[in-house]
Formats: sequence, structure tokens, C-alpha cells
Amino acid sequence: MPELTLSELDSTRSTMNELLIHVVGLGVKENVKLDQETQDILNQADCVMGSERQLETVAAYLETSENSQVDGYRQLLPPIKALKAKFETFKQESKHNIVVLASGDPLFFGIGGWLSRHFEAKQLRFTPAVSSVQAACHKLGISLQDASIVSVHGRPVETIRRHLQANKTLVLLTDSSSTPQVLAKECIDAGLSQSKLHICEAIGYQQEKLSHFIAEDLVELKSLVFDSLNVVVVETSNQTSFFPEFPGIEDEKYITDKGDGKGMITKRDVRLSILSLLQICDTDVVWDVGAGCGGVAIEMSYWHEKAHIHAIEHHLGRQECLSANRTRFGVMNNLSLVSGRAPESLLTLPKPNKVFIGGSDGNLDSILSHAWQSLDSNGVLVASAVTENTKLALQQFFQARLDAADAETESKQVSQSKLDLLAGQQVYRPSLPVTLFRFKKLN
Repeated sequence: MPELTLSELDSTRSTMNELLIHVVGLGVKENVKLDQETQDILNQADCVMGSERQLETVAAYLETSENSQVDGYRQLLPPIKALKAKFETFKQESKHNIVVLASGDPLFFGIGGWLSRHFEAKQLRFTPAVSSVQAACHKLGISLQDASIVSVHGRPVETIRRHLQANKTLVLLTDSSSTPQVLAKECIDAGLSQSKLHICEAIGYQQEKLSHFIAEDLVELKSLVFDSLNVVVVETSNQTSFFPEFPGIEDEKYITDKGDGKGMITKRDVRLSILSLLQICDTDVVWDVGAGCGGVAIEMSYWHEKAHIHAIEHHLGRQECLSANRTRFGVMNNLSLVSGRAPESLLTLPKPNKVFIGGSDGNLDSILSHAWQSLDSNGVLVASAVTENTKLALQQFFQARLDAADAETESKQVSQSKLDLLAGQQVYRPSLPVTLFRFKKLN
């Protein structure tokens, strides 16, 4: 039996009622040249989907397809939220061989990631091409491994703040809200006014343009308009950024209900101890119960962009501070704010694998019970206590875990004294000690 080519194999499978999706990257050239194998994929497709610009780019190839006159052969790619239903429609219409056009590398901040999450690997075929990020870096002579790739496309521009430290190279995928001037303003607000911004416009097109600015100069050029197809490369300056590069954000940088750095916030030394006990990982789902103004929740979200943090707080004033801090540190993508009292407000949240209880408003026993039941084996619960009443409740929970032999337990007390002046003399003023408890569930 003769060996089948990839295209023939895919065609055979499509007749067996299995949906096959070919994702074709078109690169960053205005006039794309496809190899024979990719042309065959287009020719044998039941439907080719893409943006208006992408369909126009491959129009010459589509016109030669044996299915070019079939109704529905060319279609505009619908919004992501309607895409799953679109593929269901294809199956109902007996269209099993689908091509999705993509700009550049489909699996690099592209539609390929969505498809990989919703379809089995055996249903997907990827044809990559050079991405706009790669092209921009080659224009500027920047090695990709020396840069941080950040997408603010479809995201709040403030999300770049977690990346705005000194002496970094950021390659930014932008949209109409994240214009070069807006990005320059973010650099200035971070204390990095001397940062260099390189704007790569319409890469691969006749109107391609490369321009260079200093942040403090660019922000003044409000009337300057850039092509909407652009990649911005930011080389941050050797200045001190407002945003940290290491855990332990200064208390004064937080917005709180009693002035910056004061009020209902877990202080830095205690916060670091809590973070070390929780040991957050990128895959974690975390509840921060009684989040206050967000000291712990912000640090968890800031350092672990892929973790999902849920901050629960019922006090309206502290909720406002928590929301303001979430924007200040650019952690909107992975920090969710939950307004309400625990444990009732926990009932609709995703199941956690780590929980921190910093406040309970008198409901500590029921919160502990609900949180412990919600955790699976190896889940971690950390709680803090300042008052003797809270400490007693946690000591009783601690003893219950020892009696049940269902947890690894740990407890420590953290106290600190800060240098101050008294009548011109140096003194250390002690803060109230904080007792921390850690429970790792065994079964």
C-alpha cells in the first residue's frame, strides 16, 4: 500500500467524520508566498476562515481551489466567544476540513492557544510563520532570549506595570488603547522617564516604518499618530522604578484606608513570612479571606502571573483600596475581587488548593471549617492571629488537626521593632506580635 502524504492523510480522515483544523500562519509580509503543501491544505479545505485582511492576502490561492465556488468556502473569523458554536455548525453541515488563517505564529499569543484548549491535539495541524515580535526584534537586533514578551492587546495597559523595572527589554503587542504615548506615560509614572521606545509600524507592508523616542519626549507628542499595526519595544532606563523586583513591597507603596502604608494592611516583614509559608506556584488557585487593603493578595498576584488569586473583603473602604492597589500594581488579569463576608462569599468561588485567612470578622471557626473541607490532599491553609481570641481559635483548630492526624502543622510568632526617635534619642518601638499557623492537608 503506497504511503499517503500529510494532505492525503488529512483528507482521508476528514471523510471519516472527524473535524480537522489546519491553522496557517501567514507571517508579516503583505504578499504572502505559500509552499505547495500549504496550498494543498487550502485547496482541500471545506472552509477557510480569517480576518478580511488575511482572506485578501491569500485570495489568489483561494480562487484556484476546487471548492472556491462552494457556498461558505470563505468566511470571516467570528469573535472568540462565538467560535466554539461555529465549529459545531461545521460538523452539522458535514464540513470536516477547516482552515483558520492566523497572523504570524498561531501559537504565540495567537488563536492557536485557544484552539489547543478546546480541541484534541489529533484534530489540529499548525503551520507556523514568522511573528511580528520576531520580525521587530530582527529589525532592532534584539535577541529574543534577552527580552520579555508582553501582550497588552485586549488587556488593560496597566498590566505592563509588573514588568516595568530598570534595565529591561520589553516587546509589547499593542492595541488601540495601548498607544506608544500611553506606554511612554506608564514608563514616566514608574520613574523610568529616560526609557527608549522603538515603534515598529506595519512590518512587512509598503508603509513599514521604524522610529525611536525617549519616553519623556514621546509623551508630549500627543498629535503624532502611529499605524495601528505596530509592535513597541521598550528598553527601560537605568533609573529606580516604583515597581519592585523582589518580594517584600514597601508598606508605603500601598494605598490604604488610613494613609499609604498604614491602616488595614499586613506589614512587610509579616507578609514575607506568610508568602514563605504559602509557597505560591503558577498553577495555584488561592483564596485570601479578609484581604483588607490587599497587602498579601497583591504580592501573590504580582509575583505569580499565572496563579489565580481571589481576594475576599466585605469592608467597603478597604475594597476601594484593594481595587486601587490592584490597578496600581497591574494585577487585574489574575487577581479577582470578591465583595462579601466569608464563609458565604466562598460558596461560588473556584475550588482552592491554598487558602490564607487574614481576617474573619468573628466568623473564624466557620471559615476554617469551610476552607479545610474545600481543600484536597496537599492543600495548604495559612492563617494569622493578633488578638488572643483569634489565636485561641487557631490553637484549637491546630489541636484538632493533631488529634485527627490529617495535616502537617507549623506555627510561629513574628514580631518586629522599628527604629524611632524619642526626645532625640534612638529607640526601637515594638509592634504587636503576629502568630502564624500553617496546615498542609494529608487526606
